[in-house]
Amino acid sequence: MKKPFVLSMAGMLAVAVALLAFRSTRTGQDTHAPHHTLGQGCVFKTVYEGEGLDSTFILETPAAVLRAEERGFAWLVTAQNPDGGFAAGSHARQQVMDPHASPSDPATTAMVSMALLRSGSTLTKGRFAPVLTRSTEFLLNAVERSNEDALNITPLTGTQIQVKLGGNIDVALTAQYLSNLLGAMPDNGNDRGRWLRALNTCTAKIQRAQSADGSTVGSGWAGVLQSSFAANALESAEHAGAKVDKDALAKARDFQQGNFDANTGTVATDAAAGITLYAISGSTRSSAKQARQAEEALQRAKQEGKVAQAAPMDALTLQKAGMSRDDAEKAVTAYNVYNAAKDRAQANEVISGFGNNGGEEFLSFLQTGESLIINKDRSWRNWYEATTSRLVGIQNNDGSWNGHHCITSPVFCTATALLILGVNNDIETLVAQGATRQN
Repeated sequence: MKKPFVLSMAGMLAVAVALLAFRSTRTGQDTHAPHHTLGQGCVFKTVYEGEGLDSTFILETPAAVLRAEERGFAWLVTAQNPDGGFAAGSHARQQVMDPHASPSDPATTAMVSMALLRSGSTLTKGRFAPVLTRSTEFLLNAVERSNEDALNITPLTGTQIQVKLGGNIDVALTAQYLSNLLGAMPDNGNDRGRWLRALNTCTAKIQRAQSADGSTVGSGWAGVLQSSFAANALESAEHAGAKVDKDALAKARDFQQGNFDANTGTVATDAAAGITLYAISGSTRSSAKQARQAEEALQRAKQEGKVAQAAPMDALTLQKAGMSRDDAEKAVTAYNVYNAAKDRAQANEVISGFGNNGGEEFLSFLQTGESLIINKDRSWRNWYEATTSRLVGIQNNDGSWNGHHCITSPVFCTATALLILGVNNDIETLVAQGATRQN
């Protein structure tokens, strides 16, 4: 049985402050409250929808989820180490649940930082601004102190996250956080230059760590997830304006999409510890943006009379819509993979994963949900209701979550669970990331 985590006086004070701040945001003092709905003028306009994102796409956060978030964040802020980072602990000591018993690692710190950012806080405002400022400084220092030739940004080895996901997972998750930060704080002066330099350092390391097949070297137990998050990081970094090699991004996407055969439903699980969920969530996530762009190109072409209203989604139709032959073939592949994989990723027999919940399951759920939103797929609402209900039901009495196998860390699992519960806070950001850029 897990030993209870006993808070120090300072920890209890931090909880009290966080709870008061958290509650104050629900009364309108924080403009990024997790139960936000689209206000007038607060919409993302797609390349062909002049009126912007349909407000019915937004789902108000249920009361039970809000309570779970409040408890989760109250626990999570007490887990911050004196250096500003957060720790998952070592693979050799998976049974240790004390969040302060191990040195801080970038991967876990990045996940916590993304959860805090998604809650509505930034470095300058919001209830978790002080915590987020310190965690961001920890990550920036890690990037800036890393050897230029190294593939990762930390000298730590053997962490739970590295062993289970891959030896270079820290740099992928840190890159994802930095992209998110740049999107949340687009006009932050000199700091923005520092963040972008750090992001460029991370993307360069990710690209150097790419194998010929598009996967990421240093694969762990479920290395397909490391490769998937590396692909996600490159996609987000490109959207944030970082230096990203388009060929490297294409190879990363191709590897993930190649794990699923849309025609036969066959899933390659060699790099996924034999677990369909891990591989299929990566295939869904890596194809979401291209699939949406294919759909939007088809709809535009129909509106403009370039193709018939009954024209099918195939390479020839997309060429008539204006795509090159190569781009059209890739777009159709992504479209077919996405639409087949998203359903498979939500099937009950696949969701069960390893048989119970570990950090890898939480990560897979997160990837599926974000994929649906990036694609503007209305089925995300059903996914959200089912997944948040599942997470609320397994939350620990102290407000945390922990895995029951593999990634057991309560810090990492709590951060990932909160990212899932709060995904509807980032709808506009995720939808924008999936849009076609106009020159």
